Amino acid sequence: MDQAQIEIQILGSLDQIPADEWDACACPETVDGGRPFDPFTTHRFLSALENSGSVGRGTGWQPQYLTAYLDGMLIACAPMYAKSHSQGEYIFDHSWAHAYERAGGRYYPKLQIAVPFTPATGRRFLVRPGYEGIGQSALVQGAVQLAADNRISSLHITFCTPKEAEIGQQMGLMDRISQQFHWLNDGYDHFDDFLASLSSRKRKNIRKERAQAQGFGGEIQVLSGADLRPEHWDAFWVFYQDTGARKWGSPYLSRDFFDLAQETMADDMALVLARRNGEYVAGALNFIGRETLFGRYWGCIEHHPFLHFELCYYQAIDLAIRLGLGRVEAGAQGEHKLARGYLPTQTHSLHWVGDAGFADAIAEYLRAESAAVSEEIEILTDYGPFRKAQVEEQE
Repeated sequence: MDQAQIEIQILGSLDQIPADEWDACACPETVDGGRPFDPFTTHRFLSALENSGSVGRGTGWQPQYLTAYLDGMLIACAPMYAKSHSQGEYIFDHSWAHAYERAGGRYYPKLQIAVPFTPATGRRFLVRPGYEGIGQSALVQGAVQLAADNRISSLHITFCTPKEAEIGQQMGLMDRISQQFHWLNDGYDHFDDFLASLSSRKRKNIRKERAQAQGFGGEIQVLSGADLRPEHWDAFWVFYQDTGARKWGSPYLSRDFFDLAQETMADDMALVLARRNGEYVAGALNFIGRETLFGRYWGCIEHHPFLHFELCYYQAIDLAIRLGLGRVEAGAQGEHKLARGYLPTQTHSLHWVGDAGFADAIAEYLRAESAAVSEEIEILTDYGPFRKAQVEEQE
């Protein structure tokens, strides 16, 4: 098929793209009526970010949705943004920005193909089935050409799939390896089955932590779908603001985002709340994919020992087992997750840098970093809580 037939467009709002056309590329697997592999690139999620003001004017995330059309039909698209900072990405390039600007360059704006504020692995080159080869090629070439023509310093594709990382490297992009901690479901029917796979000491520690957390003097609720109410989001917003203020200086998501998400994504979410004396005191928000539970946000207004681990990690494992999901992705960072059954896992991002000399320097840096990350993953896995035979099986 002739690549010249493809028309690349940059659109400033998802309102310009019908939801069914975008989702035909973003989540074609839902044609059977099931869930998307992840909800984060769906039209409904990205629209909620945009329509709530969480991205757009004044946020440093300016939508520049990348689209590829063939004979008037959308065959590929990508959630792309012009960035004026490096916040909310979780793949840190601050040192690159500082080095480039010290050398007299202008690092910002840059182009970012990503789901804002969401360190979850998923497809970034969204392609209609049957157009995979030309669609991915068109998106990569279109984004690079856009950056080069406008003298934009760099292009970054974060938390892409391993397959996309491989394809991107073949097209001249640089692959960066990072790590997260993921829990893997080894066919467990109950939480106790998971505990049985751990070493005796780790199993006892988790039981003690859960008992102490669940004895905080209240009740724990897991809410999804029609059970989610505005009062739950009112409570969670207080938790989220507190966490956002401490970690990032200000929350990334606006209050309106949660209302819009309830309208369009209630079945995609599971909110775990702790209630004591008639008041919600802590909560954790998860998003539900076809095969994966994605832990995203946590906050509290009262401190209770181990309640954070219970709501974020153990309740997530429990829910994933009940839903028959194969994995829990618990977000960025956190070696404390290792003792709780979450093993180190590679994540990928792709990068293009316009300045040849700077690109060479980054490529050399990435080679050294990748070797260090791979070694760290190997070492941390050996320190995991599973019985040795269990670790070898999961590898």
